[in-house]
Amino acid sequence: MTNAHPSEPRHPWLGLAGWWLLSFAAAAIGAAASLQARAFYAQLVQPSWAPPAAVFGPVWTLLYALMGLAAWCVWRAGGWNRRRGALGLFVAQLAVNAAWSWLFFGWQLGGWAFVDIAVLWLLLLATVLAFWRVRPVAGALLLPYLGWVSFAAALNWRVWQLNPTVLG
Repeated sequence: MTNAHPSEPRHPWLGLAGWWLLSFAAAAIGAAASLQARAFYAQLVQPSWAPPAAVFGPVWTLLYALMGLAAWCVWRAGGWNRRRGALGLFVAQLAVNAAWSWLFFGWQLGGWAFVDIAVLWLLLLATVLAFWRVRPVAGALLLPYLGWVSFAAALNWRVWQLNPTVLG
């Protein structure tokens, strides 16, 4: 006999590992496009408010950890079958997130990267709202990510405008 609530998945800690694995897999896909990002980023004209390249890794590591934790909280409230809509939004925004690094760093397409981050922002906002309805703490865990993506969108726009020949 198990002590789990009938609507909760049976192996919650394996679930947490799975959601973190998925989140960090998206991070790894983006990181693969960013192997030369530090040198590329350093050659770009940047606004005075742009953070140093060394800030991005630690911030994104924390954000991906929070993303996986948030998804796990929602997943625990009924599993994939009951939370398909919210978790589907989560997976969709992860895919769009991973694509951004390829667009900006890998293929140096600043305009398309901006379109991608705008779509990411909308998907992320929908995910925050969907998660909040299931478990407010899950939505709250995504708020730093939403804030960072908002900042990153502004930075993407400005860097693209300052570097039209490099970022097409």
